[in-house]
Amino acid sequence: MRPLRFVALGDSLTEGVGDPVGEGWRGWAALLAAGLSPSEAPVEFRNFAVSGAQTRDVLERQLPAALAERPDLASVVIGVNDTLRCTFDIHAVAERLDEVYAAFTGQGAVLLTACLPDPGAMLGLPGALARPLARRQRAVNAVVHALSARYGAVHLHAAEGDWVADRGMWSADRLHPGERGHRQLALHFHALLAETGVATGPVPCPEPEFPGPTRSASLWWLATAGTGWVARRCTDLLPQLLGLAAAEVRHRVRGTGVRLDLVAARAVASALAGLAVADRADAV
Repeated sequence: MRPLRFVALGDSLTEGVGDPVGEGWRGWAALLAAGLSPSEAPVEFRNFAVSGAQTRDVLERQLPAALAERPDLASVVIGVNDTLRCTFDIHAVAERLDEVYAAFTGQGAVLLTACLPDPGAMLGLPGALARPLARRQRAVNAVVHALSARYGAVHLHAAEGDWVADRGMWSADRLHPGERGHRQLALHFHALLAETGVATGPVPCPEPEFPGPTRSASLWWLATAGTGWVARRCTDLLPQLLGLAAAEVRHRVRGTGVRLDLVAARAVASALAGLAVADRADAV
C-alpha cells in the first residue's frame, strides 16, 4: 500500500513549540499524522515548519522541498509573524499564500489551513497596542478564509472560541499552545479530515501525557525568555507600533475608530481583487 504523504508548513505553531517531547518539539501536526490512517497503513510525515517563519519563508524555502515530496495532504498555517513585522503588507501576504495554495492543489494535494488568534490579545497588551495587531491578524484571517474557499481547502476556524481564553490550553509563553492546546488542534483537524474521508485512523487523544506549566513557570518565562522575545520584536516593530497606537488613541478620542477598520477592510478587498485580476490575466 502506498503511504499517505503529509507535509506541514508554517512557523513555530506547526513546528510544535509548546509541546516538548524529549529534547525536541512534537506539536499538533505530528499528533494529527498519527491518526490519519489505521495503524497497519503507513503515513509519511515531514514537518518543514520553522520557528519565526513568515509567508515569504514558506513560499521561498519550505514550499519547494514540500512539493518534492508529492504530498497527498499539505497543511499551511502561517501569518502571525508577518503581523509582528514593520514590513507587514496584506497584499504581499495574499500573493504569497495564493501561490503556495495553488502549488499544492495543482499537484492534487488536499490543502489544510487555519485562521489564528491575534498575538496582542494573547500577550495581554494594552488596548491601544493590541488593537493594531488584532486588525492585522483579522486581515490575514480574512485572506486565509477567502483563499481557502477558492482552493477548496479543509479550513479550521481557530481564531476564536473557548480554547483561546482557556489558559490550560497555552504554554508558559502565552503565545504557543501547550500540549493540551496542540492536542485540541489535532483533534479538530482530524474531525474535519474525517468528514472528507482523508483521516481514517484513530482520533487523537485530547488528554495530555505530561503536566502543564505551573504559574511560577509562566512567570519565570515572562521574566527571562519572554523579555528577550519582546526585545527582539521591539527592535523591528515597536517604533511603528507606537505610531499605530498613537493613531488609535486619536481616533478613539474623536470617536472615529471605525475608519481604521474600514481602511483595513479596503486593503483586504484590494489584495483579493488584485489576485482575481491576475488570475483573469493568466487565463487570457
